[in-house]
Amino acid sequence: MDRGTVGSAQSGRLLVEVREEGPSAVVTPAGELDHHTADLLREPLEECLAKGFNRLVVDCSRLEFCDSTGLNVLLGARLKAEAAGGGVHLVAMQPVVARVFEITGAEAVFTLHDTLDAALAGQSD
Repeated sequence: MDRGTVGSAQSGRLLVEVREEGPSAVVTPAGELDHHTADLLREPLEECLAKGFNRLVVDCSRLEFCDSTGLNVLLGARLKAEAAGGGVHLVAMQPVVARVFEITGAEAVFTLHDTLDAALAGQSD
């Protein structure tokens, strides 16, 4: 497995790390994802897609908050990934973040995983 770091971006409230794991790009946002920080996640997701990664795994284990702008970033990445024959897989959502997905019904359009290992193995939990 290739575990090379692709890059990272940071503001005071959000850090985004990206690395390659075989055919997947693993994107790990840490902190608060909202209208002030959404571009810090949007840009790495779009870069991964531009590099040919159509399977994006978003590790949400360190994501403390997500508003509708953050949700829209993930939905937009999902549409682009699916158009390229792939998808966006969400991993280990904290309850406060999972609630946004439940309320909006967005959880139904993503593949959710309890663990990063399960997501990388291509298993749906």
